Amino acid sequence: MERSRVAPELRERITSPVYSVQERFASWERVVRRMEPGWASDDFYPISAYANDLDSRDSLGQLMNTQLAEAREGVLGRLLSQVDERFVAATVPDPERSLRAWVRPTRARPEAELGAWWKRRPLRDPWD
Repeated sequence: MERSRVAPELRERITSPVYSVQERFASWERVVRRMEPGWASDDFYPISAYANDLDSRDSLGQLMNTQLAEAREGVLGRLLSQVDERFVAATVPDPERSLRAWVRPTRARPEAELGAWWKRRPLRDPWD
């Protein structure tokens, strides 16, 4: 499906699904690892990438909600809970929404409907 949406010359370069369950989990884990204390990366990471990563976490939640209860409560559910716990440990509440000028939800939804990850900010800003 993903390959059908790109130009023919790019199709052959796509060898695995970009939006697979595995890649969504890996993406969320990468952003959490980036924010964890003690992890220094020289990789360029603009604040706009943080917004994209939070939006990806939204997609991961939606995907998990469509799974059978045994998947949500099984290995995948436990994995997501563990990575979310690490996210909470690497962030602080942001009731003032201090990042909102740069980090906006990419879908039009009321603030109250946003996941908890939109209402937190990293302990150490990875885009500095």
